[in-house]
Amino acid sequence: MEQKVYTVEGRQFRTDSDIARAKHDKQIIDRLRAGTDFKNKKELEALYAQLQSGKYKFLTLLGQDFMEEVEGLTQKASEKKGRTARKVIRDDPPKPTGGKVTKSGGTQATRPAERAMPGKVSGQTGHARQGQTVSASGPPGGNKVLDEAVEEVLLQQERRRKLIVRISSVVAILCLGYFGVYSFYNYRTESAYREMNELKGGDNAVITASAAPEGPLYTLDDTPAVKEVLDEYKKLLKTNKRLIGWIKIDDTNINYPVMQTENNEYYLDHNANEEHDINGAIFMDKDCDVIKPSTNYILYGHHMKNGKMFGKLDSYQYESYYKEHPYISFDTIYEKGTYQVMYVFRSRVYKETEIVFKYYQFIDANSEQEFESNMQEMAAMSLYDTGVTAEYGDQLLTLSTCDYQETNGRFVVVAKKIAKE
Repeated sequence: MEQKVYTVEGRQFRTDSDIARAKHDKQIIDRLRAGTDFKNKKELEALYAQLQSGKYKFLTLLGQDFMEEVEGLTQKASEKKGRTARKVIRDDPPKPTGGKVTKSGGTQATRPAERAMPGKVSGQTGHARQGQTVSASGPPGGNKVLDEAVEEVLLQQERRRKLIVRISSVVAILCLGYFGVYSFYNYRTESAYREMNELKGGDNAVITASAAPEGPLYTLDDTPAVKEVLDEYKKLLKTNKRLIGWIKIDDTNINYPVMQTENNEYYLDHNANEEHDINGAIFMDKDCDVIKPSTNYILYGHHMKNGKMFGKLDSYQYESYYKEHPYISFDTIYEKGTYQVMYVFRSRVYKETEIVFKYYQFIDANSEQEFESNMQEMAAMSLYDTGVTAEYGDQLLTLSTCDYQETNGRFVVVAKKIAKE
């Protein structure tokens, strides 16, 4: 397959995610170019200050290139203004009257000999009157005006430099603070999941009533049923009562507990230990039921830039990656399962009023016709043909994460449960 190459401002981007980020930066830069008069020094300085403050979030080196371009133009504009100020003062001094003032207020023409001798003033040769300065480079006080203009230009440059230093310092402190918090969350999350992984498959502790999932368990005919928790999850369930299962994909970082609660927003910013965490947790849609069970289990996870959670799920966009990772292990706390990938596609969250296939609403199929209709929709959206299909009655698993190629975009992998070999 020929690799796509997207070139912007002399820089090349190859992966779909990098291309999307480059387009994002290009849109911001084009908008700033259109809205700024690059010949106007004040507008340049204002734009540069905004860029330094981090007002615009760039995702690629295009942002750094644009910032350096604006910085260079700003410096040139300042230098040009300083040179212009000095040139005006030197080339346009106050013009002499061309004669001397008489007591009556009139002027008397200066003799040619006097005009030719700059050192002669009012009939005196080679000597100035007491308290008067004569300069061959201009009229009295010319150097003082020039010095004041140069000093003002230097003061403006110094104030601008101090402002940039202060802004840069604040941005650096904020970045360091964010990095510190982000590192703390990552360390805590890693530690928590490591401990949970150790508990998984630990001693076969007896599940007490308080550790069991809340509410009655029902079968398809609504008869109360009792399902035995798998031994490897018993100890873990005692400390994490919202645990509903565990997902793992071999040779990847995806090896996490799966949580479930009545609020689909909760685990967007809480980890499996119910602590506030920007990484969130992998969780099952609140409407899915592992007791019935539902036709389709839908699992959500953040697309973290550091690769955590479902950060690497979009690697399935490449058929070669699918061929190396065709199986997904997903256990509920009651039953183990192996799933084979069927469909990989991009979608988005639609408005309620939009009449279109919404994969995140496909949880139960009430008829074979409804099931087949959903399968056809997903097959049509799939990025490639895996050759794997499902029949009415098969158990499905859907993994969903954010996709940044469009607003509210989603990247989706759908698999079906298969029998163990």
